[in-house]
Amino acid sequence: MSSPKPQVKIEPVMGSSAVTKSHFKKVLVLILGVTLTAIVYQILPAEYAEPAKIMLAFLVLSVFYWTFEPIPLGLTALLLLVLMLVFQVVSTEIVYSGFSSPAVFLIIGGMMLAKGVNDTPLARRVAYIFLAKWGGSAKGLLASIMIIPQIQSFFIPAAAVRTTLLLPVALMSLDTIGERGNGNLKKMILLGVAFGGTISGTAVMTAAIGNILTVELLKEFVGIKITYLQWFLYTFPLWLALIPVAWYLLIKKFPLTEKEKEFPHLKAEMGKKLENLGKMNSQEKRCLVILISIVSLWLTEPFHGLHPSVPALIGVILMALPVIGCTTWNNLVKINFDTVLLMGVTLSLGYAFNKSGAAMLVGESLSAGWIIELLTSPLIAVAVVLIITHILHLAVANVSTAVVTLIPIFIGLAAKAGADPALICITASLACLHGYILVVEATPNIIVHSSGEIEQKEFLIPGVILTLIMSIFTILLAATWWKWIGFL
Repeated sequence: MSSPKPQVKIEPVMGSSAVTKSHFKKVLVLILGVTLTAIVYQILPAEYAEPAKIMLAFLVLSVFYWTFEPIPLGLTALLLLVLMLVFQVVSTEIVYSGFSSPAVFLIIGGMMLAKGVNDTPLARRVAYIFLAKWGGSAKGLLASIMIIPQIQSFFIPAAAVRTTLLLPVALMSLDTIGERGNGNLKKMILLGVAFGGTISGTAVMTAAIGNILTVELLKEFVGIKITYLQWFLYTFPLWLALIPVAWYLLIKKFPLTEKEKEFPHLKAEMGKKLENLGKMNSQEKRCLVILISIVSLWLTEPFHGLHPSVPALIGVILMALPVIGCTTWNNLVKINFDTVLLMGVTLSLGYAFNKSGAAMLVGESLSAGWIIELLTSPLIAVAVVLIITHILHLAVANVSTAVVTLIPIFIGLAAKAGADPALICITASLACLHGYILVVEATPNIIVHSSGEIEQKEFLIPGVILTLIMSIFTILLAATWWKWIGFL
């Protein structure tokens, strides 16, 4: 008698139609991006140089794909890199030059430092202390997350580093609260880290590379010197106003249930966790000493002149060395490579934008008589520069690249209009700094996104609103404070 055949139970594939629909949408967006790129290329004037036309079309493609994210951000970056190489819009050396920028190594060093800190109990200890004091409510936690980088900005001259030091605390806080899912609390806190990190570069000249570049370009091209105190005097009202406004916007944009708003049990739990950790062990102490050493090097940058990326890389080496280190090299190299690709390619896009002649074409197109006429009125000029810069910044996403690309254009426009180049360029620099809409617009956005806990789409609506608010506040600042102190 033959044995019965085993019954094979075939399970239905759950959500297969949803997956197919999702794939269809992504393919549709990919096709739309290619179509839009082709249309832009075709409608550009025939007299434009071929490399400039191609580069402008690629910039449109980059904004479209980075906004709607049909493929991972890093893959989009790699695609754009290959397209620039294949179409030879500029030389191969220029296409790859973005990856030799100190900013890329600062990002790499910052992520590795954050990884090293997370390999010790130090991050958990800081998170427990943080939550025990301020984390009893969602509002208190968000406020603390946004205020910390403002204080750090006076001492740590790199938004990338400030964000990489704060992000583990935020993630640990969410982990402890138990809201690491897709809830509004997670979105609110992580956007608080990103937006708070961006805002922290507003008033302190050394707190953002874009600020420093603007000051150097003004000095080089028109001989105008802006001091540390002058920059602070011009910008601190905007800085102070944006912190509570961004906090309120995130609270309203991501409403919470009553249960999510309060964490009354958290302080007691944090106290118990701190007791369980006991005193700082030798690994934590070594990590803390290394961090203090790095911060000391950042603080003394005016004396030794080392780029902020150098202390970060020194810290990475110290963390991995036997005896004096606090983790292993194998752990430190486990970083998100998407972030490295994003930073390098956005820089390369900016360099190619200049070298291909696309930047010159944009400058010429902005030299229309009516634009020059608008720039002759200081207050109207502020509004016009804000609008132009915010739009162009979406294309030239990296802050440093946007500043290097746009500031020379605006210096030329200011000369034609007889306007104050310092007023025009500082306004443009502030608009370049405050990038909230796209992940690639600001380093804090990139670092927060690299955690894998938040998507590009979460930035869009609050980012657009905060960009509009920032622009309105800057115009009000010009009409009042800048006028009172004689800057307008």
